Amino acid sequence: MSRAGETSRPDQKAGSGLAAPGQVEPVAARFQAALRMEENKPDFPDLGSPVSPLRPCPANSSSSSSSSGSASGKVVPLPHSPSGPAARRPAAPDPGRRSHYGELSGEISQHQSDSGPLIFSVGGGCGGSICTASSPNTNVLPTGNIYPSGKIGKTGMMPRTTPRSDVLGSGTGNYGHGSIMRGGMSGGGAARPSGGAGMGNSVDSTTRRATGRMDPQEVTRAGNEHYKRGQYGEALAFYDRAVAMCPENAPCRSNRAAALMGLGRLQEAVRECEEAVRLDPANGRAHHRLACLNLRLGLVEDARKHLLLTGQPPDPVELQKTQAVERHLVKCGDARKIGDWKSALREADAAIAAGADSSPPLIASRAEALLHLQHPDEADSVLSRSSEFKDSLPFSSATKIFGMLSSSYFYIVRAQVDMAMGRFDNAVTAAEKARKVDARNVEVTMVMSNVRSVARARAQGNELFKLGNFAEACAAYGEGLRYNTSNSVLLCNRAACRSKLGQWQKSVDDCSEALRIRPNYTKALLRRADSYGKLECWAECVRDYEVLRKELPRDTEVAEALFHAQVALKTCRGEDVSNLKFGGEVEEVTGVEQFRAAISFPGASVVYFMVASNPQCTEITPSVDALCNRYPSANFLRVDINRSPDVAKAENVRIVPTFKIYKNGTRVKEMICPSQQVLEYSVRHYGL
Repeated sequence: MSRAGETSRPDQKAGSGLAAPGQVEPVAARFQAALRMEENKPDFPDLGSPVSPLRPCPANSSSSSSSSGSASGKVVPLPHSPSGPAARRPAAPDPGRRSHYGELSGEISQHQSDSGPLIFSVGGGCGGSICTASSPNTNVLPTGNIYPSGKIGKTGMMPRTTPRSDVLGSGTGNYGHGSIMRGGMSGGGAARPSGGAGMGNSVDSTTRRATGRMDPQEVTRAGNEHYKRGQYGEALAFYDRAVAMCPENAPCRSNRAAALMGLGRLQEAVRECEEAVRLDPANGRAHHRLACLNLRLGLVEDARKHLLLTGQPPDPVELQKTQAVERHLVKCGDARKIGDWKSALREADAAIAAGADSSPPLIASRAEALLHLQHPDEADSVLSRSSEFKDSLPFSSATKIFGMLSSSYFYIVRAQVDMAMGRFDNAVTAAEKARKVDARNVEVTMVMSNVRSVARARAQGNELFKLGNFAEACAAYGEGLRYNTSNSVLLCNRAACRSKLGQWQKSVDDCSEALRIRPNYTKALLRRADSYGKLECWAECVRDYEVLRKELPRDTEVAEALFHAQVALKTCRGEDVSNLKFGGEVEEVTGVEQFRAAISFPGASVVYFMVASNPQCTEITPSVDALCNRYPSANFLRVDINRSPDVAKAENVRIVPTFKIYKNGTRVKEMICPSQQVLEYSVRHYGL
């Protein structure tokens, strides 16, 4: 569009809606052209559900929007227009017609006082309330007649004597909402013609328009564009604005719920959907979204209820998901009753895969099955996911699972997992929460009693152990094991008492049972290795310490214990241990014979070929010294190839720095100019 006082560009095509050069086209004619374009423009797509789109209801009439009433293609003459039929305005809106700007339904009309803010009246959406928002007069279609000369005046008033070129600017199919631009300018730039690529196809242009106006439909449109691109945070920001402008509008609430679902904020999404249903009980999309949310939370009955309230036949896909979740829940409960924990785990996984992926009770069911299958670490890992859904617990607290309230069941599983992992205080807290929610349930009462008994026995045993009363501490831990026979922490604590009492074999037995339950229980492995050493079972002792060295590579005490166990094992086998050493500095090698003897030592030997004047060697030498101290069980050797050319020639070393790792005289690894990270990884991997 040309600026005021300028002529059109030579490349402007006929029929573009622009005036000829040097001419100002009447505003009314432009408005009529805009209305015809609006009638031919396809409806703006409804915002779909991110979980399962609701099939759209057929519209009763063609849908378009304007600022002073929705244009339906019918125009009536302006009664005070001096131009007669040339100046027309849209007919009054049909109150029963639906809007297609996202989900913002209801007709939005603008009212403007002489000096007050622009007022949007949302029929059927804001519950009859008036949504107000300030907007510059240059961005709205003023109330009054549009004169053929382009001048605008109020009804019943004479036009101003000084003409001003008011022309229609580019629109987005929402004609009349700010489409009058004074002097042919918008924001200091030339306006683009209406239609085609200028009709709001980009998110950025839609966002700029929505940001510059306080129009709920434009704001919702911008949110829809972001939503379709998966930009749920940005979409939520626009939906928040729409809700603030029309808090009683059910579709605005439903749109906000969709964005919250995309962000995983299920509790807020449920609250928004429930508010939308309260505002408009016949809002099918809100019911559909609420059904999807309830299914994800594992609330089968609620999901089915809202599927039947959408005003359409139930979505067969969602209905099938609901039935599948319900079927797997029943089977999971049956398996739990008979203690078939493998089947219970399988059915819980199937229910989650069928659609209840955010259900705290089902996640707790998985954790409970894993705990009974002697996988406490995995159960704890699974249950830690519950922190993502902790806000969902209030929704499931009124429903039951396995004969108890859902939230109560979740807490008793949490208590049992915490107890298995040695978090006794947390276990008591969780059990008390379960009892508070469901005080009359027998299973909850029993779990509460066991948790308290185990926690009390463990606390008593710890106090006795600190006082040196190892026999009494051993008995206290044993009392706790009567209530929880598979508690690895109590088994390991009792093993420590038995080790202090010289009962080495019983200590080994307790540690082995604890490791059977928790294979990665490092403390139990340490105590068993120590007890094996006291029993002089050196092969088993070395085996445990070698595992510990991989788990604790920087623990010098473990490294030294492994070295002494290896020396003791070799001594028992009659092997020479005179050349074995633990830790120390990097040994300098000057001859081939010395080199051959050094790499033949038992264990791992790390040979560093270097030149003192080489910059790379100068840089990595401190790291080699640090590794020597960090891995004292490995034998570190240094060969300066300038001082010992025979060794370099025998090992075919031509580039420095070069590292070679040997085990019992056999080379297992060679590295040329490695980084510090690669060098340490190789030493840890091959040298332990």
